[in-house]
Amino acid sequence: MSVYTPVSEAELDDWLRNYSVGRLQALEPIKAGIENSNFFVTTTQGRYVLTLFERLPAAELPFYLDLMAHLARHGIPSPAPIADLADQYLQRLNGKPAALVTRLPGGSLERPGVAECGELGALLARMHLAGRSYPAYLENPRGAKWWRLAAMDLKPFLGSEESTLLESELAFQGQHRFADLPRGPVHADLFRDNALFENARISGVIDFYFAGVDCLLYDVAVCANDWCLADPRSDPALEPARMRALLAAYEAVRPLMPAERAAWPVMLRAAALRFWLSRLHDFHLPRPGMLVHAHDPQHFRRILECRRAS
Repeated sequence: MSVYTPVSEAELDDWLRNYSVGRLQALEPIKAGIENSNFFVTTTQGRYVLTLFERLPAAELPFYLDLMAHLARHGIPSPAPIADLADQYLQRLNGKPAALVTRLPGGSLERPGVAECGELGALLARMHLAGRSYPAYLENPRGAKWWRLAAMDLKPFLGSEESTLLESELAFQGQHRFADLPRGPVHADLFRDNALFENARISGVIDFYFAGVDCLLYDVAVCANDWCLADPRSDPALEPARMRALLAAYEAVRPLMPAERAAWPVMLRAAALRFWLSRLHDFHLPRPGMLVHAHDPQHFRRILECRRAS
C-alpha cells in the first residue's frame, strides 16, 4: 500500500457523494507497501479504506472485489467492498479505478507466536473452503508465467551469481507443475502485515490484490515463509513449533492430501522464488511515486537458498 496518486479532502468529499456513507471527517494516506494508492477514510457513518488502483488491469478488478465480498458473506473477516448509489463496487477517482472497502479492527503483529500461527492456519483453511463456491476465475497474476516474464526484464540488472540461481530455480519449478493438487482462489500475499489481530484472534485479512486461482498449498507456503521464520532478520530457516501450529490448525479444517504433503518442499521454494522475483523487480524497475516503501530483495533470496539447501 503506497501513495502514487494524491487525493485531497475536497476531491474525496465530492466523490463520496456517490455513496451512502456520510460526510468526510478525516483522510490519511497509507505509506506501507508498493502497489496501489491507499488511504484511511473516516466519515460520519464509519471507517473505510480507499484504494486507487495504479496498474492492475481494469478487467481484473471485479475478481478481487467480488472475492472479498464473497468471503465476507461466508464469515471470513475480509474487507467488504462498499457499493455506490448505482450498486457498483468500482468507481473512478482522479483518473484511476477506485474502490471503498470497510476498515477492519485490530493491528498486525511483528512477531507472531505459536498461538497466532495456529489462528492463521485455521483462518486460511476456512478461507480456502469458502472460496470453493466462488465462481469467477483469474489465474494467479504472479504465477509461473509472470516469473518467466519478470526474469527476462531483470536479466540486464543481475550479476552472474544471481542469474545462475534464478535460472536454476526456474528450471526446477518448470519440472513441477502440480496440475492435480486442489486449486481455488488464494490470497497469495498473506504476510504478517496483511493479517489483523484483536484480543488474540484474527480480526481481519486485508490486501487481496494479488489474489488468483492457484494450488491451495501455495497459499500455505507463502504464509510459512513469512510467519514461521526462526528470525526474520537473520535466520530464514522454518521454526518447528510455529510451523507445526500453522499446519496442524490448517489440517484440522482442511486435511492435506498425500500429494500435497509430497509437494510441500517444492511449494516452499516456489513461494520464495515469487517474492524474490517481485522484490528484485520493484528494486531494479521502480515506478515513480510518493511515500513509496520498497522491500529488500536479499531477504527472499536468503529464504530461497535456505529452502533449496533443505
